[in-house]
Amino acid sequence: MISTLLVANRGEIACRIFRTCRELGIATVAVYSDADADALHVREADTAVRLPGAAPADTYLRGGLVVRAALAAGADAVHPGYGFLSENAGFARDVQDAGLLWVGPPPKAIELMASKTRAKELMAEAGVPLLAPVDPDRATAEDLPLLLKAAAGGGGRGMRIVRELAQLQAELTAATAEATAAFGDGEVFAEPYVERGRHVEVQIMADAHGGVWALGTRDCSLQRRHQKVVEEAPAPGLDDAERTRLHDAATAAAQAVGYRGAGTVEFLLAADGRPYFLEMNTRLQVEHPVTEAVFGTDLVALQLRVAEGDALPTPTPPEPRGHAVEARLYAEDPARDWQPQTGTLHTLDVPGGPGVRLDTGYTDGDTIGVHYDPMIAKVVAHAATRAEAVRLLARTLERARIHGPVTNRDLLVRSLRHPDFRAARFDTGFYDRHLTALTAAPEVAAPETAAPESEAPETTGPEGAEAAAPEAPRTPVHRAVLAAALADAAARRAGPGPGPVRLGAWRNLPAPPHVKRYRAEPDGTEYEAAYRTTRTGPVPVTGERVVATAPDRVTLETPDGLTHHYDIAVHQGTAYVDTATGSYTLTPLPRFTDPTDRTEPGSLLAPMPGTVVRLADGLAPGARVEAGQTLIWLEAMKMEHRVLAPASGTLAALHATLGRQVEVGTLLAVVTESADTRSAQTGENA
Repeated sequence: MISTLLVANRGEIACRIFRTCRELGIATVAVYSDADADALHVREADTAVRLPGAAPADTYLRGGLVVRAALAAGADAVHPGYGFLSENAGFARDVQDAGLLWVGPPPKAIELMASKTRAKELMAEAGVPLLAPVDPDRATAEDLPLLLKAAAGGGGRGMRIVRELAQLQAELTAATAEATAAFGDGEVFAEPYVERGRHVEVQIMADAHGGVWALGTRDCSLQRRHQKVVEEAPAPGLDDAERTRLHDAATAAAQAVGYRGAGTVEFLLAADGRPYFLEMNTRLQVEHPVTEAVFGTDLVALQLRVAEGDALPTPTPPEPRGHAVEARLYAEDPARDWQPQTGTLHTLDVPGGPGVRLDTGYTDGDTIGVHYDPMIAKVVAHAATRAEAVRLLARTLERARIHGPVTNRDLLVRSLRHPDFRAARFDTGFYDRHLTALTAAPEVAAPETAAPESEAPETTGPEGAEAAAPEAPRTPVHRAVLAAALADAAARRAGPGPGPVRLGAWRNLPAPPHVKRYRAEPDGTEYEAAYRTTRTGPVPVTGERVVATAPDRVTLETPDGLTHHYDIAVHQGTAYVDTATGSYTLTPLPRFTDPTDRTEPGSLLAPMPGTVVRLADGLAPGARVEAGQTLIWLEAMKMEHRVLAPASGTLAALHATLGRQVEVGTLLAVVTESADTRSAQTGENA
């Protein structure tokens, strides 16, 4: 039996495995990079071993270091988690050769499934349905659209959709380069791209005694950049015959390679209902909690028991119960090409309760860095029906307090409430069609109207202050801005030092209102809040009644009699306003624009912190560039981002160099727009 387990991973999956180990009485060992020295998984482990360095290639991807760490800490078993070395057959063999127990499938099974091209050959022999491969060198327009995929890995790396034959070679080159960088193997293959297909998968658990469980289906169709965002179990809209067909195909795949442990067989479900084998992930999946919720089982505990040699507890899996939905909370900005975000996570407070589960590797005050995946947490809701689970998850996310870097929380809430998602009318192109609407900034105008002038509160007295009539219709974001301004005023009144000095008790003319400006993040919309200070307290010029104010909480009553509460927290000058129906991040603005806040025209600034991994061929000062041409590739948090030329012209300066680490706003290059382009634009605007 396992007495001490090392988890060869980090973040939420390490914390999740440790949780099961504590329940089973197993001691735990963490490994950590220098960037993770204070990470939650390090704090939660019984023992931790440092892996010198910060980048994954220097730390978590060095199998020899991890094995030595396990031996040094006295571990007798290793669990790989997901990602990093979890599907590396060589690492699995090294663990076993060191006399340690490997909590995963046999190295041979990993090897057979590691190459997607070899895996497809095996699945064809086992009778699992496949999409016919396409030779990129012989592809014609009739083969389009094509999907290019890295043979040695997943997670969306090395994956491209090709819709025009003229773009095939360029995309093939880019996919090969990305696959080489991510997996050390540049093999890329092509297959038909199925429009409006759904990503459906089957969870497998197998033992060494011939037992195989097919633990239902999951739908993971809501994806960005071929990476999953929302997952659910069971996959909606399938009849019993379709589920049986998928279960049988997944079981055949596991048996074909002598599988043992937890694994997932992924399928592409075409619009006509036909399933096609995509790949087999020889590890625990990120989305495993939805299966655990529906089947009432602990997949990590089953992994450990199977590794110890136990048989599955029953010949057939438990009966499924209800529906579960999981949302991945990422530190990223969906409205800006999913740019990863970094910084201090000041607050992470997700309300719990029956049916709600939170898996995370972060807690208040932790830092989200540039080296690893931007996922902050997974939030899971389980209920009797799909509709109830979706409603519970959306409301849980809406009520969460998340203060720090920009996240995809609002996108998740809007996605879960989108009519197509609620009706299970979706596919892998969901965000291609709906992202613009789902990330739109709140409307400045709204159906709410302020009180008419005759009903506006009036205050006269020794100060002679008189409240003005309401300015304009108010929206939830307007009132959040007002609450932030009132809380700031309350904080100033409560601050240290003597109070304000009054230079007279009374004046004939009404005092001008106090005006405070804020910029809403991340969309950048600017708002104003205005109120007058009276003897009885602040009076907004827009018709709201201030019920109570404090530095951390404001209560307002709207002209139509509704009372709203606003919780306000200020971190590093930024105000975070949480309400019952949404949250707002507000940056206070100076009264006047800073004249030094300018950049040279044509400047290409780093949109995120990251590493320069590639430059366009021949890119050097003086080179001719075309508008929209990719000049620089940045890699951050396991994702690659392209920096494009803003206009046609000449590269005037190049500051980016291969391997350079840059921060947000770093000047990478400067493009001088050509005279003919300026002339053309002038003609268009004439």
